[in-house]
Amino acid sequence: MVFLVREKKSKYIYALKMMFKDQLQKSCVEHQVRREIEIQTHLDHPNCLKMHGFFYDSDRIYLILEYVAKGELYDLLTKAKRFSESVAANYTYQMADVLEYLHKRKVIHRDIKPENLLVDLMGNLKISDFGWAVHAPSSRRDTLCGTLDYLPPEMVEGTSHSTYADNWCLGVLLYEFLVGSPPFEAATTKDTYKRIVKCDVLYPPYVKEGARDLISKLLRHDPRSRFSVTDVKTHPWVLQHMTMTPRSTS
Repeated sequence: MVFLVREKKSKYIYALKMMFKDQLQKSCVEHQVRREIEIQTHLDHPNCLKMHGFFYDSDRIYLILEYVAKGELYDLLTKAKRFSESVAANYTYQMADVLEYLHKRKVIHRDIKPENLLVDLMGNLKISDFGWAVHAPSSRRDTLCGTLDYLPPEMVEGTSHSTYADNWCLGVLLYEFLVGSPPFEAATTKDTYKRIVKCDVLYPPYVKEGARDLISKLLRHDPRSRFSVTDVKTHPWVLQHMTMTPRSTS
């Protein structure tokens, strides 16, 4: 449960995320919450949801989070059906920038999707929900995690993954920005897995060549051949359509 709260002394507005300890134990996700707190409290980037602190009592854990007024990107995308190229390019640049920041710090998010992205009053994205995130100095992990439509081939095939799993998710996300649904949807989980492994992407005619080029460079079976998030920021389609001023540093 998330509440809108005001800190008494400063009058500052926060979002307060409340979780019940017994529910966390029943779901066997205590370690995820602990990891979420450990990782997110050390992050400081304009496109990353800020965690200001936490506290707890005998029954509950409370996370003090930055308040983001427009809520989930998922709701905005559902309402809009699909985003314009300029909106998609702005969001893609911001995602590439924050992922570059995370990856330099050896953090893999592993659950990028519209439901885990928030939008502030200025229209800027905030990546949130670090429950599946991991700090991986070795850069290799083996856990199958995330959301079905966004799973990269290496997770589907049961091999180890690295920060390039997030790059794959960025390609899926960009497709969903422009089309309104993820690229590998199928009638069954098995069929979705097959399409992911084959990188079977079908583009509606309104998706322009520049966007197709960027998506195809992110949705590659071999993680090492995927576009880096640094390259995404300077891709011609992104630079052509984005309306925001690029950040000079990450």
